[in-house]
Amino acid sequence: MTTPLSGRTAIVTGASRGIGLAIASRLAEEGARVCLTARHPEELADAVATLPAGCAIGVAGGADDADHRAETLDRVVREFGGIDILVNNAGINPVYGPLAELDLGAARKVLEVNVVATLAWTQEALRRGLGEGAHGGSVVNLSSVSGAVPSPGIGWYGVTKAAVAHLTTSLSVELAPRVRVNAVAPAVVKTRFARALYEGREEEVAAGYPLGRLGVPEDVAGAVAFLVGDDASWITGQVLTLDGGLLGAGGTA
Repeated sequence: MTTPLSGRTAIVTGASRGIGLAIASRLAEEGARVCLTARHPEELADAVATLPAGCAIGVAGGADDADHRAETLDRVVREFGGIDILVNNAGINPVYGPLAELDLGAARKVLEVNVVATLAWTQEALRRGLGEGAHGGSVVNLSSVSGAVPSPGIGWYGVTKAAVAHLTTSLSVELAPRVRVNAVAPAVVKTRFARALYEGREEEVAAGYPLGRLGVPEDVAGAVAFLVGDDASWITGQVLTLDGGLLGAGGTA
């Protein structure tokens, strides 16, 4: 029985846990061969081991490292024959507090990983044939609702995610028609990355969501799988908000 993404190869960055691993698992479930990347080799190896044998590889390294990006694409082309799908999930937010007190060195690092590396991965994938296969190419970037509304404490993270959203729409125009480029913008998803936003007060935070709960990684994975698949073949340049109704109710992340 043919699966929706059979014959396609995907790279998912930042995929050793949380949202990235859920996306990689969903794409593999739908038939794709998947390359996972993350900074820590041991965690990455454990993540790859959770996927069906023979459909996944892992390449450890930092998303903002040019040598790592080249090594990853080399392996994907060598072992899987090409690249059809790129999911730019890797992101960081090592700072919390008001923008007026933000350390500028930290600000530059967050911008480098969240925005510049997103563009760099896309450029590298294009150089290695993204969009040249029978199914065309698809890129999905991870934005955030914090890029759409002010979010106290994570303002700079929101600035970078607003940049990711605009980068998405700009690339969608430049790379059409062979490569579609979309993004997802989640609200609070229950991951280790987002613990500071809900830990110890989950019920209180979830009460602001019309659907009554926080997100889980699988919510994001399902949306990404849709956007890279054939059912979304006439969709590009979109930023899909995944927030349980939060923004419609006037909330912030």
